[in-house]
Amino acid sequence: MREITLDMAPNMEQIARTCFPAAKRVTDRFHVQKLAYEAVQEMRVQARWEALDEESIQIAYAKACGKMYHAPVFANGDTRKQLLARSIYLLYKKESLWTQSQRIRAEILFKEYPDIKKGYYMAMRLGSIYHQCKFKDMALTRLARWYDEVDKSGFLTFGRVARSIQTHYLNIINFFERRATNAAAESFNAKIKAFRAQFRGVKDKAFFLYRLAKLYA
Repeated sequence: MREITLDMAPNMEQIARTCFPAAKRVTDRFHVQKLAYEAVQEMRVQARWEALDEESIQIAYAKACGKMYHAPVFANGDTRKQLLARSIYLLYKKESLWTQSQRIRAEILFKEYPDIKKGYYMAMRLGSIYHQCKFKDMALTRLARWYDEVDKSGFLTFGRVARSIQTHYLNIINFFERRATNAAAESFNAKIKAFRAQFRGVKDKAFFLYRLAKLYA
């Protein structure tokens, strides 16, 4: 075994070290980028909780005054909590892949929440390192600059991402030698999970594996 792609779980690292000590370990790009996307989503969720709390206060105040509360609506028809809830998917996508409605929603979201805008573009810049860098030295330089940007931003959610990258940076940089990825394995794993979900679990493991072999071998 010359090369292994893996996630950043400590148990996977230990297994790889023990079973394949001579193999080069490569942290899969999907798991690195996923950390950044999840950091942006944490910012969105936190903002939504704050919006819900604020709306609850306004509803209680209106009720105490004997009035009916009407939530303010943005130009696209979203209330503040709807804006934050419906922005979930656009924050995972590149700007060039947004639909027209997502583009309008993003403009409003980024105007109202500049920190989410900054976090979104930081996550996209991390992805661009994987797309644009062809050599390890170039990637290491770009990652160092990205790390500094995160450090200066002061965002706690991205701070955790930066620390994870710092811990695994040697394995992350190894990706830029052969650009190895376990996307095929992840795709197959998703198919297995979907197949298992159809039957609401598995009782006979041997028969389940037999069916998988017949379907996907």
